[in-house]
Amino acid sequence: MASPKDFISPVNSEQELVYPFRNYLNYLHAKYSDLQTGKIADYIPELALAAPEWFGISVISTDGQIFEVGDCQQTFTVQSISKAFVFGLALEDHGREYVNSKVGVEPTGEAFNSIILDEKTNRPYNPMVNAGAIATTDLITGQNATERLKRILEMFKRYTGRDHEINVPVFLSEKSTGNRNRAMAYLMLNFGMVSDKIEETLDLYCQQCAILVHAHDLALMAATLANGGVNPITGIRAIDEHYVQDVISVMLTCGMYDASGEWA
Repeated sequence: MASPKDFISPVNSEQELVYPFRNYLNYLHAKYSDLQTGKIADYIPELALAAPEWFGISVISTDGQIFEVGDCQQTFTVQSISKAFVFGLALEDHGREYVNSKVGVEPTGEAFNSIILDEKTNRPYNPMVNAGAIATTDLITGQNATERLKRILEMFKRYTGRDHEINVPVFLSEKSTGNRNRAMAYLMLNFGMVSDKIEETLDLYCQQCAILVHAHDLALMAATLANGGVNPITGIRAIDEHYVQDVISVMLTCGMYDASGEWA
């Protein structure tokens, strides 16, 4: 296997000073392209159709520099990554105090799809586990289901600078196998943590998870958070600056589920 120095060319006056970084990404891509460990996610049947050879690395800086190698334009469904950004939208809709009355921000050692609530408050533990994400999605405002979905798609566009579509087969596959999520929703309804629009909210949650993105989109979404909520390419504010830290904090402390403590 080649080493990083084999990919690094001398920098001359016409090259960017960051050129070695681009070459290092090429090195990483070449090093790990043949990795065969792991397995394709199949907890939602439609996800099992993904090709295991898809591999791209995308990095975007807060001043808009783009460094990419591999399949960075290959689309896939955003799934649980959507949870953090919908949490940000809920904060904009209702404010920190009200959102925290419905969804906690504490890490949990339980699996992401556990059917449990905090014994003291009856809230789901945080917005990253499924119960908390469903409660967060329930907070997204709109006159009807169509308007609520439209607002989530518009939010994604502010982060990425482009329109997004929903993978309908994945949405339907997730909906048809989502009985655990349905159980969580009705448990939370019993404790007043969600509204009685259970089926509408569950559909919305499955749709947000089935939004199509690619690696470039995710890199730009990360750069937007790192840039204080302003998209560094378009200059458009994607999230109120007062809530950027809320989103980043919950991603750090809860975003890796039961491995969050080890990750932090």
